[in-house]
Amino acid sequence: MSYFSDLGLAEPLLRALETKGYSDPTPIQVQAIPALLEGRDLLGIAQTGTGKTAAFSLPSLHRLAANPKARMSASCRMLVLSPTRELAAQIAENMRGYAKYLNLSVQCIFGGVPVGKQARALSGGVDILVATPGRLLDLIDQRALTLRNVEIFVLDEADQMMDLGFIVPLKRVANMLPKERQSLFFSATMPKAIADLGKQFIHNPVRVEVAPQATTVERVEQYVTQLNQGEKQALLSLSLRAGLADGKIDRALVFTRTKHGADRVVRHLVSAGVQAAAIHGNKSQPQRTAALNAFRQGSTPVLVATDIAARGIDVTGVSHVFNFEMPNVAEQYVHRIGRTARAGADGIAISYVAPDERDYLRDIERLTKVKLFPQPLPEDFLKEAARLPAPVRKPQELEQDARRDARDARGRGGSAARGGGGRSGGPNKNRSTGGQGRDGQSRDQYVRNDRIASDRKATAPARGPVFNPLGDVRQDGNQPQGERSGGERRPAPQHRDAVRPARPQGDRPQGDRPRSDRPQGDRPQGDRPRTDRPHSDRPRGDRPQGDRPQGPRRQGGGGPRRG
Repeated sequence: MSYFSDLGLAEPLLRALETKGYSDPTPIQVQAIPALLEGRDLLGIAQTGTGKTAAFSLPSLHRLAANPKARMSASCRMLVLSPTRELAAQIAENMRGYAKYLNLSVQCIFGGVPVGKQARALSGGVDILVATPGRLLDLIDQRALTLRNVEIFVLDEADQMMDLGFIVPLKRVANMLPKERQSLFFSATMPKAIADLGKQFIHNPVRVEVAPQATTVERVEQYVTQLNQGEKQALLSLSLRAGLADGKIDRALVFTRTKHGADRVVRHLVSAGVQAAAIHGNKSQPQRTAALNAFRQGSTPVLVATDIAARGIDVTGVSHVFNFEMPNVAEQYVHRIGRTARAGADGIAISYVAPDERDYLRDIERLTKVKLFPQPLPEDFLKEAARLPAPVRKPQELEQDARRDARDARGRGGSAARGGGGRSGGPNKNRSTGGQGRDGQSRDQYVRNDRIASDRKATAPARGPVFNPLGDVRQDGNQPQGERSGGERRPAPQHRDAVRPARPQGDRPQGDRPRSDRPQGDRPQGDRPRTDRPHSDRPRGDRPQGDRPQGPRRQGGGGPRRG
């Protein structure tokens, strides 16, 4: 079976595929389409970019078109559940293209847009509905949708559903679906928790696995650069600016762990002359749609994203993936670099690894069984980095960052007092507590990176810019108000039980002088009479009362009640 026509698909579907320029099916399509045309349930293990959307769309559209039915109000015949808005919109767009010459309607619903408009669109019924779990249940609770007429159910990206905490919504959906239906279950990985979830939806399925679990795409060249946290932003800006200028980079995806980190990266890239946009959960739906469309059209060649938002990015022509911050879950690395080398193309993945991220790198290499190729810093890196301009900050951005920095400072202080944030008093780098600093790093990590960056700064030109641990570059060499100089060192926090080094007595400040050295005549006496007798030996009747009111005596002749 080398062509779609050999798979037995209807002629309108073949015509739509020819319009899209598709001729040869992918391995998952070759294995899945015949079984789905027979009405079997399917368990598919496949990474993104393997063609699984067409694998479940084409046979499902074929079956719906071969058995036409009148649309029932507030219902659908096929339901596709997706974890993110972008992925849901991408699936709906692809299915509309496949159903171009069929009399089948496709609707997509997700959060972030008015629910009333979506309810009105479903009032007359629809053939195919693509939805996210939250908005789907909203419409069901408002009695704007029912699932009793679903004939085909598809659960896509099941592992991401688990990561986002959709277990309870999925169980609700499973109870609402009719027992007589065809179910398709797709996941990039298949641990035991995902397999147990699949048992609630599929029965006696055909198993299709097109690649070993947790492996990376073979056509992706994977590199790693070891550097300090404060050097990442400059290296990224220089690499993207040079690659876009000479045509080596067509479109690039940059991954960060946090939403604020993504915005910070975009500000530096724009100041360096690189057109970039961010996509994450704090952006409104129109902003996310506009950024993704600009990236798809090429007007914005660089898109900075978090892991959750990136699941719906299915854009051809992504030549490079940059891991600006390494994921703390190794499986996320597989999803990240799967954004490139799609549809048979080649791709490049470059990871920036700071000293505190080396454990993440080892976990990734152990999972994927691939050793990332080392790539050193450019020889003229410091000289080129010194020429990068500082980003222009808006007043509201400065205010927001100041509030975040204040929260981080309070969290770091509380963590240091407790000995690192763990219950036992020791450090715990994986615990998400108040001891975490900006971008999920601990204060110890920032101090360590700051010291290393300061040592590197000493070898830079005398009038170069000043680097700080956040990657900010100042051209005039002056540190802005409220920021710590790159050369100033802050002592690392110590455990409360740590032994402090002895300080010479001659250098001890007066405030730290032992009480035995303080002149007794200068001690303020107050109104309390002096006595050499220990407090515990003083008779109760001789205790001075002062202005303290006497409370009622306890039963049994005890002392005064302490308020």
